[in-house]
Amino acid sequence: MLSGVCIGTNDIAAAGTFYDKVLATLGMRRVLDEPHELGYAGSDGRTTVFVVRPFNGQPATSGNGTQIMFYAPHAEGVNAFHAAALNNGGTDEGAPGPRHYHPDYYGAYVRDLDGNKLNVSLDLAGK
Repeated sequence: MLSGVCIGTNDIAAAGTFYDKVLATLGMRRVLDEPHELGYAGSDGRTTVFVVRPFNGQPATSGNGTQIMFYAPHAEGVNAFHAAALNNGGTDEGAPGPRHYHPDYYGAYVRDLDGNKLNVSLDLAGK
């Protein structure tokens, strides 16, 4: 069972501004604010997303083939997540909309300020 995810950054302050805006579209808020680590929780209060400076002191890098995936409650949430990312310095990796790989899929893709790929989606059939 997955308990959370860490997303590496080279600028914790800029990443905090980015993730505060983007994750708020999904009802998540910052609950941990340390010099080298930020934590975000959903409505259940469990901190599951961490934005961190790497522990080993080396630069954070994005992984090829790695993406962090979030669920949105509705299509408007997907749209808001994507817009918030772009409005706060992220880059587009795929505008909101359906995809050919699943008939009930609606999602979007962005990259954060450090190049980490983020996905937000929902199953339109509610499964």
